[in-house]
Amino acid sequence: MSRKHILLNAFDMNCVGHIHHGLWTHPRDRSTDYNTLGYWTRLATTLERGLFDGLFIADVLGVYDVYQGKADVAARAAVQLPVNDPMLLVSAMAAVTRHLGFGVTVNLSHEAPYLLARRFSTLDHLTGGRVGWNIVTGYLESAARAMGLSGQLPHDERYDRADEFMDVLYKLWEGSWEEGAARRDKAGRVFADPSQVHKVIHHGKYFDVEGIHLAEPSVQRTPVLYQAGSSGRGQRFAARHAESVFVAGVNKADVARSVRSLRGELVKAGRRADDVKVFMVAAVIVAPTGPGARALEAEYRDFASREAGLAHFAAGVGVDFGKVGLDDPIDYTMGNAIESHARAAQEHGWTRRKLLELFALGSRYPAIVGDAVEVADQLQSWVAETGIDGFNLARTVTPECHEAFVDLVVPELQRRGVYKTAYTEGSLRHKLHGEGDRLPQRHAAQVFRRSQG
Repeated sequence: MSRKHILLNAFDMNCVGHIHHGLWTHPRDRSTDYNTLGYWTRLATTLERGLFDGLFIADVLGVYDVYQGKADVAARAAVQLPVNDPMLLVSAMAAVTRHLGFGVTVNLSHEAPYLLARRFSTLDHLTGGRVGWNIVTGYLESAARAMGLSGQLPHDERYDRADEFMDVLYKLWEGSWEEGAARRDKAGRVFADPSQVHKVIHHGKYFDVEGIHLAEPSVQRTPVLYQAGSSGRGQRFAARHAESVFVAGVNKADVARSVRSLRGELVKAGRRADDVKVFMVAAVIVAPTGPGARALEAEYRDFASREAGLAHFAAGVGVDFGKVGLDDPIDYTMGNAIESHARAAQEHGWTRRKLLELFALGSRYPAIVGDAVEVADQLQSWVAETGIDGFNLARTVTPECHEAFVDLVVPELQRRGVYKTAYTEGSLRHKLHGEGDRLPQRHAAQVFRRSQG
């Protein structure tokens, strides 16, 4: 078994139904309170009590309207609809915590880099350097149409555009203000030395930007960079930019293969193989006894919605399962959505019947079920056998899933010496990587710096 410390994020979304669809109908679930501050501040304090590294907040633009050619199932079953803005949650949660990090998903395909740079700098200031950005390029045609476009760019071109978007952001975050430019000199009546504040000039294929970054440098300058693409092009993007990557798989062999491929791409990009922390999506159902946990899982299954899970997955692979029989072979290669999901479905030959079996908890992600000892054994096994660094723990019935994990699993992991017993001081980046607050010199952003912090 691995003895390295396991990293943990809670995986959530500013909505009712996130990953395990249908569980919002459970009588003890409180996710319909998602649009209240108290719901989120309670979650944040619970996670900090459990020494979680972060709360990772997913997001999506558009609606899941591929299944049956409409969004009826998404609306009826709350399949990430409604969904509110994730960034607006962070300040409230930061105010009731000291160490918890916040990874926020923002789709750069529908953002202006100049404005997004200021929003993240603002949050990094207000949290004392505890903010990360999950970089996504989007995959829903409904989002493109809602934003006034005729459709999405092709998969790989979305990443080409994203590469240029990141270059603009690095110029703003890393190069516009030199270290020490903000002097705050009251006696000399100089807040910022104008000779150390520079206009960014960028004229590229996708973006034209001329302007000074509106925010002075924050603790981290650039937020911690998360990414989830597992396609070949997505991994090359991650190898250049990411500091944390999220992977998903239904078995250890698939996850291990993704991790090995990513580590290889990092080395090709001139970085270290361990420069990226890899998190796997999973759910944990834990109770004081093993039989109790399995009874709880059976209880949750009674409230889960397999059809809602199918509607979610349909948008991810671009296949309308409403048009295929239970055992019909499916060609997953024709879509323009999440390439890694489509590849996995094609390789496994998932039929509609098989997917419905996988979605017993409303999701295809693995559920780790048992008492604290059994759960800890499985968590360590996944780490040891796949090379991941930790987990994005998706909620099931909230808040009990988080509270049970903190009360039962965290002490067991600490007893084994594979989980921290106190937070490290410093920024989110330093907590995760132990090399200070700023991006290291070997990262692609370094070429845009004017001075080193």
